[in-house]
Amino acid sequence: MSLPVLYSFRRCPYAMRARLALAISGMDIRIREVVLRDKPAAMLAASPKGTVPVLVLPDGTVIDESLDVMKWALARNDPENWLGPDSAETQALITQSDGPFKHALDRYKYPTRYDGVDPEAQRGDGLAILDEWNARIAASGGQLLGPQRTLADMALFPFVRQFAATDREWFAAQPLPALQEWLASHLASPLFKSIMTKHAQWQPGAKEPLLAVAS
Repeated sequence: MSLPVLYSFRRCPYAMRARLALAISGMDIRIREVVLRDKPAAMLAASPKGTVPVLVLPDGTVIDESLDVMKWALARNDPENWLGPDSAETQALITQSDGPFKHALDRYKYPTRYDGVDPEAQRGDGLAILDEWNARIAASGGQLLGPQRTLADMALFPFVRQFAATDREWFAAQPLPALQEWLASHLASPLFKSIMTKHAQWQPGAKEPLLAVAS
């Protein structure tokens, strides 16, 4: 039986959020680990824009936006009701993450890629957004929209992870106790550990492992 195929890159936060939703859905997914400097022709044929994740369904349908992959998976099986909380609030958080927070994150983490960028100023912009999320988590009982993890948490978490990892000592010293506890809990979760399994670079004809499933 043909299974969906996911082109992924282990450390990419967009690919991480897709894998989180696919894994929690419990569906069988074949995973093809790619190296971004050596993208396979099959992936580029499916999605010429050349970014991960790319999900190719057995009927040839291609889903190549991370949030669309998440919603596709959860529409089929959503055991923790990630799609349940207020969708407008979820969308507002994701828009903030993928817009101004990602803008600041990129320029803080990779300042040499941008002319005239002050990485400390960009770090400050990102920190201001994290301060908002810290207050929200503290008021909501541990997650962004309440006491249970939802789509919002899993869509934002990989990018907060990347921000924190840029300078771990500095991040640990910031007054963000609720957000730091939130981040640590997701990093330690069986779900996250399951989707961070290392795979060799996929080559045509190679055996395709299944994406691990964890709760």
